[in-house]
Amino acid sequence: MYQLWGGCFEEEPSKVLRRLNDSLPIDSRLFREDIQGSRAWAAEQNLSGFLSKDDHEAIQDGLNKVEKEIKEEFSKDGRLEDSEEDIHAVVEKRLFRYAGDAALRLHTARSRNDQSATDTRLWMLTSLPHLQISLKELISVLVNRAKSEIDIIMPGYTHLQRAQPVRWSHFLLSHAWALRDDVIRLKEQTTRLSRCPLGSGAIAGCALAIDRARLAHSLGFQDVTPNSMFAVSSRDHFVEFFNWASLCSLHLSKIAEDLIIYSSQEFGIIRLSDQFSTGSSLMPQKRNPDGLELIRGAAGLLLGNAMAFSCTLKGLPSTYNKDLQSDKELLFKSFDKLNDCLKVAVGTVATMEINSKRALACLDPGMLATDLAHALVRRGVPFRRAHHLVGVVLRRAAALGVDLQNLHHHEYYNICPEFGTKEELQSIFSWETSVEQYTSVGGTAKAAVNLQLNMLRTWLDAEEKNYYFKPNRMICTVRIGTFLLLALTFVCRVSSSEYNVNPDLRTLSEEELTELVPYMAKEYMRHIHSLMNAQKADMASKRMVTETNALIDTKYKTWKRNADLINSILALPKGMNDAGR
Repeated sequence: MYQLWGGCFEEEPSKVLRRLNDSLPIDSRLFREDIQGSRAWAAEQNLSGFLSKDDHEAIQDGLNKVEKEIKEEFSKDGRLEDSEEDIHAVVEKRLFRYAGDAALRLHTARSRNDQSATDTRLWMLTSLPHLQISLKELISVLVNRAKSEIDIIMPGYTHLQRAQPVRWSHFLLSHAWALRDDVIRLKEQTTRLSRCPLGSGAIAGCALAIDRARLAHSLGFQDVTPNSMFAVSSRDHFVEFFNWASLCSLHLSKIAEDLIIYSSQEFGIIRLSDQFSTGSSLMPQKRNPDGLELIRGAAGLLLGNAMAFSCTLKGLPSTYNKDLQSDKELLFKSFDKLNDCLKVAVGTVATMEINSKRALACLDPGMLATDLAHALVRRGVPFRRAHHLVGVVLRRAAALGVDLQNLHHHEYYNICPEFGTKEELQSIFSWETSVEQYTSVGGTAKAAVNLQLNMLRTWLDAEEKNYYFKPNRMICTVRIGTFLLLALTFVCRVSSSEYNVNPDLRTLSEEELTELVPYMAKEYMRHIHSLMNAQKADMASKRMVTETNALIDTKYKTWKRNADLINSILALPKGMNDAGR
């Protein structure tokens, strides 16, 4: 078996260089994606006439055995013991054991430059949706708590000083909205991420006349990279992810900091569960919020990863340089750290206890100073004057050693008669009345909070419809969307005589069709099969294709009313309909 490189070298690399150069302990995590890419590359070579049927079958069979072998080793030992420098070399060497000389043809016109770039994009497309799932789970926990605890009123803080009373639910949802933006930002990266670099070679492109679009679609990509030099050098999708992860971690850090403060004995508003607290090795009474503190600390690490990789990219010349090998190490570290933080955040928020009486006790009549100013404004006093007059009231109360609620009515009247009668003045000192005046969108009144709850729940329900599998078998939305669109095209083409498709395919049963594409949800298979049955009747082939194209051009308006399949396609991220069209 030949090495990946080295034919013109007389000496082996030094051991110290090998230690610095070898990346197998890190990129072995990409073995599935590397094998997936090799399967597609071999298939494309075969379809393009550059790989014989026998060699193609030998390679595919060998890759299946290699994948099974590596899975078993990871399951048993948790790592690979191969002496090769990276996962690409490991797969190729093991393939040679099963496929013989056919394995020597696999790397034809392919470079590790486009191979590695493809592997990481495939991994990100498959893995990043798991972060979306965890984020939406945290949002759901916040929404559920906000709904059930909507009547709890607590102090709102600015500059960590008591400001105005707010609903506890309003506080929880303030974090939910930030996390929702994180989900949207992550999904927005998908279109740029879902461009296939495979077939770009080392720098100049592929010398073989392959169909890169067909190759990209076989791997689940939306599109191909438009320039080979750009394809092998671009790590913009890493930078986007690292910056996104750092921002998301900052949001988690803010939640953590708030809950750490509220769980302290000085505040006592919440109590963290035993599952997400730790104790002290010396002080028996301690209950430490270590989980939240670790989340807070992780934000610095994730921000550091983002800055570190940007510094690596700064000043690099065009195309591939070995500096870029650090991308995968930082990618896996950032992903794992953020994923763990999200799971701890979900558990902490779900299991903490809120002390509503303590939250109410933390409120102070001085927090209703703004309400007094608003009362004057409603009686015609200009706000700037009202603000000043309430300041005078505060100064007078402090001089007398009382709070605003216990300051005698005649003191208010002497400062400004517009404060009204004693009864009118006392009616202001109600926490419920205070929060209920903020009824505008985004306010802390119950109606405004309920509106937020409905908006977030509607969004979560819509997001749920974009996923068709359980989390442990999740395929990213973009791949599912592409697959569904291809399935629709398959239906149209089967029924048209202008395409060379075996007409016997139209006789497939629903079960047989499901076997052809086993990962598609059965309910969508039934829709596709019903379309096939409709074709078996009197609908002419060319008319079906023509009408289908017309329906696509009008954004599927007719099918949208009748088929859940089309509804699901329309719910896919922005740009997917154009790609499908």
